[in-house]
Amino acid sequence: MCGLAGIFDTTGTRPIDRAILQAMTRTLRHRGPDGEGFFLEPGIGLGHQRLSIIDIDGGAQPMLSADGKAVIIFNGVIYNFQALRNQLTAKGFTFKTLSDTEVLLCALQAWGPEGVCRLDGMFAFAYWDSVTQTLVLGRDRLGKKPLYYAELVDGQLLFGSELKALLRHPALPTGKLDVAAVADYFAYGYIPDPKTILQSVRKLPPANLLVQRRGQPARLSRYWDVTFAKGQADRTATADRLRDCLGDAVRSRLIADVPLGAFLSGGVDSSAIVAMMAADAEQPVKSFSIGFDDTAFDETAYARQVARQFATAHTERIVDPLDVDLIGQLVDIYDEPFGDSSALPTHRLAAVASAGVKVCLSGDGADEIFAGYRRYFWHFREAQVRGILPARIRQPVFSALARAYPKLDWAPRSMRAKSAFKELSLEAGDAYFNTVSTTDDELRAALFSDQLRRDLQSYRPSSVVKQHLAAAETEDPIQQAQYADLKTYLPGDILVKVDRASMANSLEVRNPFLDHRLVESALNLAPEQKVRGSAGKMILKEALTPYFDRAFLHRRKMGFSMPLTAWFRGPQANRIRQLSASSALTRSGLFNAATIDKLATDHLAARRDHHVPLWLLLIFNSYLERTGVC
Repeated sequence: MCGLAGIFDTTGTRPIDRAILQAMTRTLRHRGPDGEGFFLEPGIGLGHQRLSIIDIDGGAQPMLSADGKAVIIFNGVIYNFQALRNQLTAKGFTFKTLSDTEVLLCALQAWGPEGVCRLDGMFAFAYWDSVTQTLVLGRDRLGKKPLYYAELVDGQLLFGSELKALLRHPALPTGKLDVAAVADYFAYGYIPDPKTILQSVRKLPPANLLVQRRGQPARLSRYWDVTFAKGQADRTATADRLRDCLGDAVRSRLIADVPLGAFLSGGVDSSAIVAMMAADAEQPVKSFSIGFDDTAFDETAYARQVARQFATAHTERIVDPLDVDLIGQLVDIYDEPFGDSSALPTHRLAAVASAGVKVCLSGDGADEIFAGYRRYFWHFREAQVRGILPARIRQPVFSALARAYPKLDWAPRSMRAKSAFKELSLEAGDAYFNTVSTTDDELRAALFSDQLRRDLQSYRPSSVVKQHLAAAETEDPIQQAQYADLKTYLPGDILVKVDRASMANSLEVRNPFLDHRLVESALNLAPEQKVRGSAGKMILKEALTPYFDRAFLHRRKMGFSMPLTAWFRGPQANRIRQLSASSALTRSGLFNAATIDKLATDHLAARRDHHVPLWLLLIFNSYLERTGVC
């Protein structure tokens, strides 16, 4: 992996301040400690920090084309670069290196921005064409690699792999929070694309290009999207085909000139990746796991079982409750409030892995493409009820039941009827938002100050997920929910978490389940091939039967989270008590101190489990303390 940064004068050819460009680029040294490079000409400056993975000696960046007319900086890896190289050689291109960077550069010269459609990989890049005076920013289909940008009032366009790079430019306005992003953060636990916490900065959405020709308006365009079909096929043949496709995706991600390993949680997805790696490995696969002292959250026993089965060289570490003290470090890593608490163990896991390898494969993405989340089943069942009961009956009846039923935070989903009743009283979009949101509307209304609610005006975080549900070109509720998650939760939470945690430790992470051909194949299966009863990923589990027994494949999903409920009442209780007393939260004027105090008091007294909103508040408080932004 690498880090990139740049400055483009969109209106003229004013000189680029080299010192500013260097400062922006060097904030990303953790993403690429193996080397740095800069390219400057009138009106354009590109900076790059390199983590050497492929063609260690020959792939330095920024990389100029053979004719000197184009230059590229690139973060990621192109898995099909060798096949593309052959195609480009046939078109008359010659190559000086063995790197995928040079192949990407030539592909964009040969085919223009549309050449991105030929890529199989994870990437973010900036490509400068000096002849047409055009800058192209691009991001991979599913959003594995990040890219931030900001348009300054003087016509400069800033961009970088992380928000921290843009913050080093003295002309970037940094004093105003995007209040809609604040609301989104407390609703989802992360800030969905294209917003950031700052009004002045945006994220380039996945599968998008930003094309800016000097003197002309920027054009933002999407070059790929998720599609669905309801193809039926013989289950055995489908399972065999998917297993072969996953095997191909794993093999393509083993291309590297440095040591590789795998994250191994003990769940089905990461175990599948390890099984595929071991099948082709000449040496034992290096596997890495993180666990907890609380057995309700710990999967290390399953990880060890898989490690023994496939004879991996296995390393594991237990996360300590005192690791929560690293909240400030998390804020520095993520640059903006990021409320997925599993970011902390993911960071620890990446640190352990980076001591032994430079590249790891992970199992992220399988739940989204194979419908592994139980919420898909519940969303489908609720849609069936809505189809039977008209709204004039359903809404008042289930609203009343939701008010009357007790809130059972500790209970499994099947017993949390209050949530189910509430969702049945809502229309589908609002109901799915209620399912995926980290806090409910009532809590956010009580938590936000009068001024913040006025600033939000009519904005509702639910609009984010609702617009994606509506945009899915399918009538099937499960597929609609998958589409929404592929546009929000996957790129905004899961992939952000892994990218920042791994790159903070100079570790590259590759995701075979997010090979776009595998994604397309999985999404074109009928939902009933993936969901059976309330269990998901059925076709994937069938495909994996040659590797694992039924008990392992069909055990209940645990997820990857920390035992915060107990920690906040034990070793971290004092941190919770301090939240409402003279914290940055109350000084900001954004929040209601009385609500914060009640959340803390009720949780500490074990009257309610508020570990989720308390974690969100802890992270946001640390962000305010470290940045001073309001």
